[in-house]
Amino acid sequence: MNLSISTDSTMPSTQLRDLINDAREQAGEPKIRNDHLIAKIEDELEGELGVCRKIAHPQSGALMDCYDLTRDQCLLVGMRESKAVRRRVMDKLKDMEGAAHRPMTQAELIAVSANHLVAIERKQAEQQQALAQVEDRTSRLEQVRYLDSVPSGFETITTIRERINNRHGLPAWVVNAVMREVSGAPLPFAMVRSRHSEEGGQPFAIWPKPAITRRFDQFVEQCAYVTSERATHPEIPQGRFKINPRAPQ
Repeated sequence: MNLSISTDSTMPSTQLRDLINDAREQAGEPKIRNDHLIAKIEDELEGELGVCRKIAHPQSGALMDCYDLTRDQCLLVGMRESKAVRRRVMDKLKDMEGAAHRPMTQAELIAVSANHLVAIERKQAEQQQALAQVEDRTSRLEQVRYLDSVPSGFETITTIRERINNRHGLPAWVVNAVMREVSGAPLPFAMVRSRHSEEGGQPFAIWPKPAITRRFDQFVEQCAYVTSERATHPEIPQGRFKINPRAPQ
């Protein structure tokens, strides 16, 4: 990991998270999620923080919160860790601070340049992949059939929100995110023409009930419970949301 920090510069909280997780791994402790670290940062540095930026997750593309932290702020957040992790984080920050004041060697300059080019190429590849996914989804949406009524075994988004809330306790906004934004968001099976089309009524989408049930059962399995009735998910950047208690194993 090539990071640097000095007394007059800042470090993105995502890089501090990676630094902490490296120390946690060495200490045999579980890694910390980005949203959990953000909560620690906001609690520790209340009133001292700048603007919270949104950055894309490198794998999923989901938006994550990120703060730019000074050296002292990084130290304060690092002090919230266990003794073993705290010492490793402090040592790493000191090493990085010292490296920031030392002129880079020719080999280091070449390495930095190479890493920068790799990062640019990786970002371009991610953007091309995301564009291809959007184009594929758009192409598939253009092929969706139109029906005059809702067949048996299919449901609208309104019905899905109500049924999934009863089944898993998920609020409507989380249901919307899973249906539209989270990886694997299901495409509509068909569009149903409105009976009031002459009055400006728009067609509405329908999905097969069994497929939606499986999708949300899978989503709930991927959730991390924070309390008995609150959970998080790596692709839900808003943080905690309500959920039914996990069934006993």
